[in-house]
This record gives sequence, C-alpha cells and structure tokens, in this order.
Amino acid sequence: MYQALYRKWRPRTFDDVVGQEHITETLKRQVADGRLSHAYLFTGTRGTGKTTCAKILARAVNCENPRDGSPCNACPSCLGIENGSILDVLELDAASNNGVDQVRALRDEAVYTPAAVRKRVYIVDEVHMLSTAAFNALLKILEEPPAHLLFVLATTELHKVPATIKSRCQQFAFKRILPMQIAQRLQFVSEQEGIGLTREGAALLARLADGGMRDALSLLDQCAGAQGTVDEQAILDTLGLAGNVETAALMGQLAARDTAGALNTLARLYSGGKDVGSVLGELSALARDLLLRKTAPQGGGALMAGGYDETTLRKLGERMSAQRLLRMLTLLQSAAADLVRSANRRTDAELCLIRLSDEGLDESFAGLSARIARLEERLAQGIPAASVSAPRVESEPIVPVKAEKPVPQEDAPPWEEERLPLPEEPPEEPGGMFDASEAKPAQPKPAPAPTPAPAVQGGDSTFWPSFAAGLRGKVSPTVMPYLNNPAKVTGTWKNGQLTLWVDSEFTRSMLNKPAVLEKLAQAAAAAFGGQPQVGIVTGAPPSSGGGSAPEAAEDPLDGLMKSFGGLDNIQFQ
Repeated sequence: MYQALYRKWRPRTFDDVVGQEHITETLKRQVADGRLSHAYLFTGTRGTGKTTCAKILARAVNCENPRDGSPCNACPSCLGIENGSILDVLELDAASNNGVDQVRALRDEAVYTPAAVRKRVYIVDEVHMLSTAAFNALLKILEEPPAHLLFVLATTELHKVPATIKSRCQQFAFKRILPMQIAQRLQFVSEQEGIGLTREGAALLARLADGGMRDALSLLDQCAGAQGTVDEQAILDTLGLAGNVETAALMGQLAARDTAGALNTLARLYSGGKDVGSVLGELSALARDLLLRKTAPQGGGALMAGGYDETTLRKLGERMSAQRLLRMLTLLQSAAADLVRSANRRTDAELCLIRLSDEGLDESFAGLSARIARLEERLAQGIPAASVSAPRVESEPIVPVKAEKPVPQEDAPPWEEERLPLPEEPPEEPGGMFDASEAKPAQPKPAPAPTPAPAVQGGDSTFWPSFAAGLRGKVSPTVMPYLNNPAKVTGTWKNGQLTLWVDSEFTRSMLNKPAVLEKLAQAAAAAFGGQPQVGIVTGAPPSSGGGSAPEAAEDPLDGLMKSFGGLDNIQFQ
C-alpha cells in the first residue's frame, strides 16, 4: 500500500529534523542529562515539526538504549510506541476532544503508573481548541503532576492558550523552515524515491511551501505523479500556476499601462486553466520583491521570495516608482482577499488589472494620489504639464496662452476693471475698494507682490478639484480648507486668467494675500504654462447660474460667523 511522502519520510530522530536546531539540541541535552520538564508547549506554523518532535521526545524518554538524547528506534519500547501497541503514549486531537468530560477522563487515568514504559506521555495536538472548562480541568494535573507523567502540547495559535497553562510549560517556538533547507531535503527524498526532481524544481517547490516541510513533500508527491522529469514547467502545469516568465511579462504590461495587453494575457492564462487567484498572488509576490528591492537595496535580498533573475528585476524596477509599487501591492492584496466571496472571480481579476494599469479609472483617494505622483514624475522628466493636466471640456478646450496682461472683456463690470496702483497703500475696505481722490503723490516703490487680477467671465472649472488638491503643502494650512471646499471657493480658467469665485468677503480676505496669490500663480503656470493672472471675485461663477455680478459687500464678522456654521445663541449689538 502506497504511503504519502510526508508520512514515509517523517523524521525519526532529533538529528533528522530540518531547520529547528535551536529546539532539537535543547531537547537532546535534557533527555541525555535526565532534566526533563513535566510539560512542554510547542508552537509554530503548520508543517514545521511540532508533532514530529513530540513523538520523538515520547520515544526518547522511554528508550532503553538512547543515543545522545535521541531514541534508538530499535528497542521494544521505541517500536511499540511507533506502531501504537503501547497505550501509555497517547496522542489526542483537541479539535475533536475539546470537552471537559474527555479531559476529566484523561486526568483520572493519568494518575496510574505506566504498564510497559517508564513515563506516560500525552501528546495533545491543537490544544488551543479546548474549551474554557476543559482548560480548567487540565490545569490541576499540569500544576501537580505525578512523577511518571509527561505532557506535550502543540498549537498553531498561541494567543488562544490561557496564560495559566503557558506558565506551567516549557515553551518552544518552531520557526518557518528556510527555502534552501527545504530544497535540500526535497532533493534527498527525490533521490531515495527515484524521482527526477531538478534543482530549479526543488527551489520552486520550496518557495511554494511557505516554510512548511509537510507542504513541500505533499507538493512533490503531487507533481511526481506525472511522467518524466519534475522541472519548473512540469510543476507549473501540475499545480496550475502562471509561471515566472508569464508573471514578469504581465507586470511589464502593467508598468507600460498596456491595459489591452494585460487583459489579453489574463484571458490566455485563464483559457489555459490557470487560476486567477494564483495569477494575482504571483503578481503580488513580484510586486513585493520589486518594492523591497527599491526601498531596501542593501539588506532586502534576504527578504525577497526569489525566483526572478537580477536582469528582470532591474528592468521592471526602473519602470515603476516605489509609490506606484506600494499602490499596486495594496490593490493586489485587497483583490486577492475579496476573491473568496466573489460572484465572478475572473471579472474581479480583470477589474483589478484595469485599475493597476490606468490610475485615471480609480476614483479613490489612492487613485488621486497616484495621478498626482504621475504628474510630478512627468514634470521631473521635462514633459509639459499641459499634456497630463486635469480633464478638458470638449466644447471649450483649455489652451495655454502666454499673456503679459489680461485683456479686459467688453462686458466686464466697472468694479472689475483694472485700476492703476497707488503710491501708498490706502486703508482697505471690505470689498477691496478705496477712494482714489485721497491718494498722495507717487513715490518710487519696489515691485509689489502679485495682486488679484480682474476676473474673466466664463471659463472651465472642471480642473479645480485636482488643482486645489495639488496645492497641499504649498500654501498655508489655514488656507487649504477654503480652497478644498467647493461651497466656498471655485476656480475657473480662461485665456490665461485664473479666477477664484468666493462665497463671502471673509473668504476673499483670507485668500487676498500676497503669499497665497503668488503660490496660486506659480501653480497655474506649472499646470497651464505662460504667465497667468489671478483674480478673486465674490459671487458664484456664471456657469453655475450665479450671474456675473458679485454679491454685495459683507461685514467680515458675518463671514467669520458663517465659516463656523453660525452662532445662533449669540447676538451682537
């Protein structure tokens, strides 16, 4: 009868255990010196050797001829424990025996001395599945056990074990086995079994096992069923994986923002029987390696999963920034997690690839950040900003116009006409108006800071949300809440003129400052080119149905009260 490889090649001595030398050496010394504890707690992920070490320890403490702390596996005690004929060593599954009655029965029979060996050993697997009452029943026997009793508890979820249990046990943490160690063990097993496993195939199986030796042997057992040599291609075909070459090609299409090519590649892989979840998982692993290589080029080599040559990683890394890789990895992780409850896995995978290749289709904050990062990247490369600026309206396209001075419109209101600068700054009124008759003779003065230019009627306002978001960090934090609030400020662009339409004179006073106007002019020049002018008008823009005339002047105190949502319970005389 055929026996699975992970059962047939289970280690029988401490020296055969791979990757857990920090535990096996300690257990060997304790057995050799006779300084055994009455209870052990083995923790770690699946397939790392917890139950195997527990069985070896049970044979070692009862072996008649121990060899340097390991069992001889030849005496009657070792053979009886291994074949299950000696009932003094019992293995329990806490997942199916988690009630208080089973633990009470175990506690009652544990007081009896063993019949065939020196110590009675209880191996409790998945001990975290015990109920609270069962833990309480086990606690007393763990606290004051008989001299002939030994408990070995194993769990994959240490946080579910009560602290009262952990404090009465010697705790050993089993770590994930390194891929290199797993590959060496797989090659040894394949040589003994006559399986034609290549070195590249062993390395691929070791990566897929994710630190578990049992998983690696199970995958080898599955791939060995096919005829011929077990190489990378045979493993990929057997397990239904996309493969490193296909994954790297798909990542290259995403880096080039080739949406059609990425969808065609996914369709071809899907038609060939590849699982879309595996495709997204391999893309996520590659994006992780690229991100680690870019953010930690010196010490990140030991953290990478491997499987890709240096040339491929270098070419892909040069085409994508760390910010974009981080966004891609976040989207891939989220999409892979949602596939479990997806109604159509293929459609969700296609939507994920579309978002990865075209940031403009992602309306989330992360998508906006990605578009801004792309704009900054292209500006740094010297590409004109107008080619990647905000969306344009087809009926009235935005054309950058280099204008030395805004051209007044014929129908512009008289209060918006350009005024000559006065020699001295007169007292500013709420509406920005002053009496020119009180001006004094002109005196030489330095060039003034940018001042609001006359407003231009009409214009495009669709660019304003992204334009205002790009001002973060460039203007004062006290001004950003006004610029980002469409109810308070709306911007329009027309003929080299940036006009800000504000809701009140208070908002106007907050924006009508030289530092703010200068930053707005610089941002408009970077986005549209030329030497744009900035104007501020109180009122709604014409496109929103607000007319062209500004609102009547408003008391600054009233504007301040409106900005705080109103103070109904306070009256001013």
